[in-house]
Amino acid sequence: MFITGLGTAAPAQVYKQSEGWEAVQKAPQFSQLSPRSRAILRKVLKGSNGIETRCLALESLHEVFASNPDVLQARFAQHAPLLGAQAAERALEDANTAPGEIDALLVSTCTGYLCPGLTSYVSERLGLRPDALLLDLVGQGCGAALPNLRTGEALLASGRCGRVLSVCVEVCSAAYYLDDDPGVLISACLFGDGAGAAVLSPEPKAGGRMVKWNCSRSTISAKGRDLLRFEHKNGMLRNVLSPEVPGLAAHYSDEVLKRTLAGAGVAREQITGWIWHAGGRDVLAALQERFGLNAEDLRWSAGVLREYGNISSSCVYFVLQAALADRAPGGWWWMSSFGAGFSCHGALLEVE
Repeated sequence: MFITGLGTAAPAQVYKQSEGWEAVQKAPQFSQLSPRSRAILRKVLKGSNGIETRCLALESLHEVFASNPDVLQARFAQHAPLLGAQAAERALEDANTAPGEIDALLVSTCTGYLCPGLTSYVSERLGLRPDALLLDLVGQGCGAALPNLRTGEALLASGRCGRVLSVCVEVCSAAYYLDDDPGVLISACLFGDGAGAAVLSPEPKAGGRMVKWNCSRSTISAKGRDLLRFEHKNGMLRNVLSPEVPGLAAHYSDEVLKRTLAGAGVAREQITGWIWHAGGRDVLAALQERFGLNAEDLRWSAGVLREYGNISSSCVYFVLQAALADRAPGGWWWMSSFGAGFSCHGALLEVE
């Protein structure tokens, strides 16, 4: 399988972290929070956490403080189809592929729910054929991109599809609100909105860099399920975040990488590019220590985190796009995502 086109999209509204701190202090809920909660908000929004700005589907940051289940669902329903379609249009243009050539559309999300799913709305906006296969993939959290791409690989390998469009879209602001739950507060300070898309084909792109999906593996540890997940409470999604997450990400990423390299007969020293999900500053630091990397190795992931925050499942599309735009040296690249489950996924890419 080859990735012949990439596209990303984010809301036009860009907010600095400092603006978030100024806005939250004026919120009516702020005075009702515990001293510990107010300290968490101050530390995350004003501290050095690797994030400078985030793109959010909010006309004003004050919209966060008027959230209820209906408002949050409406935000997702309005912005998720638009962001998904924008990213997909850019991927199609990058691949020089017409919408009518797409045989299957796969859309992953975890920040909202629609029935019919996002594929119905995205395919309509793109003008896909009415007989295109539409698959909505939900509940995989930040790690969803690689399972999505692996599904596309299977469809191509079956011979039933000639071109597959892979999309991940997250409106994380559809899970923003304030209460004394640390996971809720930290999520509102770290996560951003965005979408990524890739055109998948059995042949490489003519006239561009070759990005070949060589092989991939995944692992899921159910014992870590309650350390990183969404739950429903009072009709709203509540992000459960635990301090163990950076260590888990590093541990399972190492496990998946070793298994994949062994199966492919590739040495760790042969990897020239690292495409990591930018889960946060502490996550990248744990990966850097575990794998003996330097800041240069993490520059594309760190750059996406700095500009967009943690954009969940869409992140690796942004990071891969940044590496290609930076004309990173070819060879073997490692792409990895991780998230709810606890799940971890990795793919070995061959780039020329």
